[in-house]
Amino acid sequence: MEEQAGPTEWGSAVGVGPWVGPWPDDPRYDRQLLAEGDRRNVVDRYRYWTVEAVVADLDRRRHAFHVAIENFGHDLNIGTVVRTANAFLAAEVHVVGRRRWNRRGAMVTDRYQHLRHHPDVAGLLDFARGTGLAVVAVDNGPGAVPLETADLPERCVLLFGEEGPGLTPAARDGADLTVSISQFGSTRSLNAGVAAGIAMHGWVRQHADLTGGDR
Repeated sequence: MEEQAGPTEWGSAVGVGPWVGPWPDDPRYDRQLLAEGDRRNVVDRYRYWTVEAVVADLDRRRHAFHVAIENFGHDLNIGTVVRTANAFLAAEVHVVGRRRWNRRGAMVTDRYQHLRHHPDVAGLLDFARGTGLAVVAVDNGPGAVPLETADLPERCVLLFGEEGPGLTPAARDGADLTVSISQFGSTRSLNAGVAAGIAMHGWVRQHADLTGGDR
């Protein structure tokens, strides 16, 4: 039987094994991955691609929303926010406050997601105004509009406070719109990573193209 070119199964392991047959003549492919296999946390279309090639393809399709999270107390949820932002193809993730954050929860998706740091909320607000992005605070405080009924701007920054204290007063005051996630139980608030995922999905439901082949 003639050997077929292409990826090989790796049993129950995540990913694919070494490429079988003639290697593809395509600069997007990583020669080391072709030789050793690809066990990265990427969708099948990006198997064996270099990181640079994956990022370039994502940049071609990125959505118009950004995500920002305050990090004044070294919030452990930032990795989860980055991973979710990658899944929903956010334009950028902005970390406000401390530059350092725990990357474990990102599951290496930070390699494919554009990240930007701002030392304080004022820096984030200046960036948003300079690039024409509305700032949408996600907070369950007074005056918030339910996310479920809000019209989210297509070009916006979804801004989240850190776990526990929530948004700082400067973040609340600087927002163009504040939305809250409806809750029905006894807890006062949602985990920051969970809230970010719900809000991003709310943007996707309103603005993302769900009919194309890039999903």
